[in-house]
Amino acid sequence: MTTTTIRIEEALKARVAAAAERAGTTSHAFILDAIAQTVEQSEADAEFHRIADQRWAKMLANGKTVSWASAKSYVEARAKGERPPRPPARKLARSSD
Repeated sequence: MTTTTIRIEEALKARVAAAAERAGTTSHAFILDAIAQTVEQSEADAEFHRIADQRWAKMLANGKTVSWASAKSYVEARAKGERPPRPPARKLARSSD
């Protein structure tokens, strides 16, 4: 394991110490946990955006989409434990700009 030095203001250092004490851990362990959580969140955000970009590109390529009303009804039914059929994808209507 390598050592990394960080400089933090006294006020933040005191807040970290207080939070660590409330959590029943050391400041060091608290900081490591905070870093790990931040890295995990950053990785999850990156994966979310990768999937969103992939799906956006697919939608632009084939022009098929599901209306918000259909998607919402489907998700609400699934949340209630129902097994509704997936809403059909339709060609995106082109505007006449």
